[in-house]
Amino acid sequence: MGTTQRLIVVVLFDGVDLLDVTGPPEVFALLRRETDDATGYHVVLAAESMDPVTTGAGVRVLPDVTFEEVSGSRIDTLMVPGSVEVDAQRRVHALTDPNTVRRVKDLAGHADRIASVCVGAHLLAAAGLLDGKRATTHWSTAQQLTDEHPSVDVDADPIFIRDGKVWTGAGITACLDLSLALVAEDFGEPTALRVARQLVMYLKRPSGQSQFSVPIEPQSTTRRMDELRHHVTRNLTSSLTVADLAEQANVSERQLTRIFKTELGMTPAVYIESARVEAARNRLETTDDTLERVASACGFGTTDTLIRAFRRKLNTTPTEYRNRFRHLS
Repeated sequence: MGTTQRLIVVVLFDGVDLLDVTGPPEVFALLRRETDDATGYHVVLAAESMDPVTTGAGVRVLPDVTFEEVSGSRIDTLMVPGSVEVDAQRRVHALTDPNTVRRVKDLAGHADRIASVCVGAHLLAAAGLLDGKRATTHWSTAQQLTDEHPSVDVDADPIFIRDGKVWTGAGITACLDLSLALVAEDFGEPTALRVARQLVMYLKRPSGQSQFSVPIEPQSTTRRMDELRHHVTRNLTSSLTVADLAEQANVSERQLTRIFKTELGMTPAVYIESARVEAARNRLETTDDTLERVASACGFGTTDTLIRAFRRKLNTTPTEYRNRFRHLS
């Protein structure tokens, strides 16, 4: 190893998500503990001016440099965090300030690598940096990214994606995985493994692995839907047919399907499978139950059905999932 530090520039702007800003630099900072010399990363926070930037959490962050000051530098990695707003129905919408988009596009021209953190992918897309590329973002804004940027091949499932020199991550914990992958590329997997151990993380979840938090609890706006969701959770081992749920809700089967699609954006069958996968996921993490017992307890009936559901929802198998995420006390 030499003594050159790689310059990482993190983009700052008002309303930015605080964890998007602080998470990846924590990974890079731990590299110093695991090396015997001055190699590593030099992380700077860049903003429009040197005034404090107020994050979405209300915490103020001081920039290290202005965009103008860093615009002429050779940047090893440009990291672009994101920002969201939540409407009255608690729907999440990614924000893209035009001036920030312009600055990201300019800085990207000087960067060897570009990486978005969570919904920062929307800024990359608005800057034209994802055109014709495969990309991911947090599942809650993936449809927005698809709708607003049809030239981007959006895949909401993987935890991070690399397409050429552009990396996109699904969420803040997923972007810790992305950051570890950058460390592995720069300094080798043994070094990245030592950093992962400091973080009490696994090295490494495959980039193609699903965003494991299956969104089985999307926000609903009616008490009837809340009661239906709780009924499903309490009765995972029952048949839970559309007819059963319609009777529970005192509506027709056609009306029940329409309610699920309107309230949760999915069919009853898709929701039920997601609920069962989530229950199985928790058992695989916290118990030593056999796959047969997990399948039975979560309503799958057979291990084959359990395995097919895990592949469909999480792009992995129950055994692979348990090997990575089991945390028995």
